[in-house]
Amino acid sequence: MTLDGQIFFVTGSSRGTGAAIAREIRALGGRVVLHCSASREAAEALASELGPHCAGIVQADFAVPGAAPDAWAEAKRLAGGRLDGLVVNHGIFDASPAFEDYGAWREAWGRVMEVDLHSAVDLMREAANDHVGTDTPGAIVAIASRAAQRGDDPEHAAYAAAKAGLVATVKTFARAWSGQGLLAYAIAPGWIDTEMGPQDEAARARAEAEIPLGEIAEPREIGRLTAFLLTGACRSATGATFDVNGASYVR
Repeated sequence: MTLDGQIFFVTGSSRGTGAAIAREIRALGGRVVLHCSASREAAEALASELGPHCAGIVQADFAVPGAAPDAWAEAKRLAGGRLDGLVVNHGIFDASPAFEDYGAWREAWGRVMEVDLHSAVDLMREAANDHVGTDTPGAIVAIASRAAQRGDDPEHAAYAAAKAGLVATVKTFARAWSGQGLLAYAIAPGWIDTEMGPQDEAARARAEAEIPLGEIAEPREIGRLTAFLLTGACRSATGATFDVNGASYVR
């Protein structure tokens, strides 16, 4: 399996899972355009680590409506005018408590939907326009969540809904265009050992207790699966959602 000669835009890639994805793409010979929102210093450190396998950094705040198409255009410019695919990895896990003031509820839902769903599908639309029916086929891998399948806790209904929408969009794109130059996959992790995961000892113990495997996923596990899917080694899996949750949610 190889990604030699290919270049991908990986969002949310300054640290954590996104950085692991970038490293695994490099391991297979591919190149990446990194993305950060605020962590420019971390993105620059990763770019230095990746060396010639990094084509540049796009800094964009996906909480701003309409930021995604401009970010895609900049990523293409840095890549020399052509991208071979997109990895949608960015997201926020803001609470949206149902029993707060209605205005606060709607504001929280709006922010989570803008970042986790609207900007993500905007980017996927840009990729579709560049690849479908052209002589430059491509692939999309969207990092969703097990919450898309089973729901989440009461304070994170917006997060679950956004990730469910992301999975549904992947399925729709795959059904529509897999034979026309665009493959699409979703990955639905449970807890990952990153800053978004449980941090204190008690929270981590509770998280591990609900996982039959007994451990939280490592970022590089998501990175390896993403890089594998991008190689096209299993093209017939297009449209599929891959659960990576230690059997904590089995469909």
